[in-house]
Amino acid sequence: MWLLIAFIAIPMIEIALFVSVGGAIGLWPTLAIVLLTAILGTHLVRSQGLAAIGNVQQSFNELNDPTEPLAHGAMILIAGVLLLTPGFFTDAVGFALLTPPFRSAVFQYARKRIKVQSFSMGGSTGASFHAQSAKRHSGAQENEVIDGEFTEVDPSTEFAAKQDNQVKKPTHSPSGWTKH
Repeated sequence: MWLLIAFIAIPMIEIALFVSVGGAIGLWPTLAIVLLTAILGTHLVRSQGLAAIGNVQQSFNELNDPTEPLAHGAMILIAGVLLLTPGFFTDAVGFALLTPPFRSAVFQYARKRIKVQSFSMGGSTGASFHAQSAKRHSGAQENEVIDGEFTEVDPSTEFAAKQDNQVKKPTHSPSGWTKH
């Protein structure tokens, strides 16, 4: 229901603002403002988007909860879409989403309304995950078991298979393209 209201209300707000601003300053200045906000918005979204990607990578590298940097990145993406959409209302919301304090307020509001039931990274959860990663990074090793599958190869059949494929023998000189 809210989505339907937004799809009806936002275009009506934009039309009213276009008529009001266009009547006050004229057609060409109105179009110039719309074009200028799209160009400026694209530049700001690009620079802040790169910073957001860096924050997400840093949270993954430090094994921190990436929820907030991902949310900021998503809001920057939404801001870019809003700034490229012609209109004064969408530009105002887009520019607001480009300010970190506004994004933080939106994130805190959403965090209060959304309940996360479980969270896991790398197959482990909670403190055990952080303890395992700290142990890995500190160089401490226990008796580690690596599971795997293997197939025993009979040396005589392997040599016959290589001859069938006409593999070069080690007595050949290197071609210059590869190192032997």
